Amino acid sequence: MSTSKPAHSGMRVTEVEEFLRNPPDGFSVEVLCSGCRVHSDPENSLVLIDDFDSCRGKTVFQKSLGRKVKMQNLWEYTSMRKSLLSKRIHLLMSACEGTNEARVLKQFVVSIDGNDPIIKWQMERGLDWTISSVWGESYRVDIDLTEPLERWAAKNSHIITDKLIKVQAVWRDASFTLKYYSDALFDFPHWFGFSKRKFNIVCNLVKDRPTSWDCSIYNRCRVQILLLFSGWTRLRRTDKDILYAMKIIYATFVS
Repeated sequence: MSTSKPAHSGMRVTEVEEFLRNPPDGFSVEVLCSGCRVHSDPENSLVLIDDFDSCRGKTVFQKSLGRKVKMQNLWEYTSMRKSLLSKRIHLLMSACEGTNEARVLKQFVVSIDGNDPIIKWQMERGLDWTISSVWGESYRVDIDLTEPLERWAAKNSHIITDKLIKVQAVWRDASFTLKYYSDALFDFPHWFGFSKRKFNIVCNLVKDRPTSWDCSIYNRCRVQILLLFSGWTRLRRTDKDILYAMKIIYATFVS
């Protein structure tokens, strides 16, 4: 087993070799002398993967924007925000052994569905919070997926090592970065590093659809409680936020 497709999380974890051997819908792999080139459908997928070396040689994702995305005006930001909230986002992440990040155990293509109600809500709130909290016009924000990846790794250590032994995997590059640069002449907060922000994405990692209706309801409610009372408590929730959360809960139950 090399692929994990949780039923409700909108998140997928796939070994790089499996991804290249059997690309998902919307992707195709072109074999080159020096490696391979991966083509994707930009209408449905947002690829944020830098060029890397695999057993096939140099691997290039043709339509990739890279892990660190730079935006220089409102139009570019609006376009990027729309993509984050509507497309499946693809990233390359490495599972490393223990604290020795120099030794990579295995690489994975991790994707999250930006249109998933729970993920979309977190992304919207995180982006809004970033803009409202920075001191200057330019800023940098890291969007982190470490928490769901660690929970996935705890249940799938045999996939990471191909052995029936447990290892404590440390994830490298478990986030992607948005950088917004304004044309302000004196953007001191950005120059001195005061405009750096970070927020996490939480995903439900139920691997298979529960056979028991009660079990399914329990797992879905657990995600809603986690979102409402953990990472978002530092934000000021308004009536609009509460109504939006109710819509997400409704969408989850009827899906």
